[in-house]
Amino acid sequence: MQLYPAIDLKDGQCVRLKQGEFKEITVYSQKPEEVAALWQSQGATFLHLVDLDGALAGRSVNDKVIKKIADTVSIPIEIGGGIRSEEAIESMLSLGVTRVIIGTKAVENPEFIRDMVKKFGPDRIVAGVDAKDGMVAVEGWEKISGISASELCNRMKEYGVRHIVYTDISRDGMLSGPNVEYTRRLTEETGMDIIASGGMSSMEDLRQLSHAGVCGAIIGKALYEKRIDLKEAIKAFEKQDHQGRI
Repeated sequence: MQLYPAIDLKDGQCVRLKQGEFKEITVYSQKPEEVAALWQSQGATFLHLVDLDGALAGRSVNDKVIKKIADTVSIPIEIGGGIRSEEAIESMLSLGVTRVIIGTKAVENPEFIRDMVKKFGPDRIVAGVDAKDGMVAVEGWEKISGISASELCNRMKEYGVRHIVYTDISRDGMLSGPNVEYTRRLTEETGMDIIASGGMSSMEDLRQLSHAGVCGAIIGKALYEKRIDLKEAIKAFEKQDHQGRI
């Protein structure tokens, strides 16, 4: 199971929110590139970035910091938040990002994702499926759409998407444990590379996701609050999986 340390960006800083609420904000570092370097030094093999300002503005806002992070680390990076046009995708890739996560646009205009997968390939484009009570939320989680998470995942699969970042909003930043059952269901129903996000709080949570056959897990607050030791987690889940496959 691939582990993704999360770095959420707001006003150029590394922060965490609770359930996506901008008034529930904790600043962890003024220098996100140093946080990225720390996670890499602890064995991270992939980073997950979110441009929170971008998610609300509908366009990328923290480009300078994103470039700084990409220049600082040598591991792949994925980023989401406000990426809603072909130009925005190209701009992110040119900053040194490995793959981009499309959320709102995937709901409002699914054909856009199909075209972008054709143009950039399925390993550059990830669909972000953010759900509350099984229904997809858009525009920085400010609006709930009329489409279910499983419906959107299946539509994305038809359009050639391979990777899905699935976030359970009610658990995000709450350290309450991920929605293992629903994530397992999405993985089994779609056969896609589902990356779980929201609520990761302990090694046991990661163990449950791993046993459920989930392909990836994003860890945010639990790392910053020192509830999960990244080195240990990588040894237990990434390394073990790789050895198991050999």
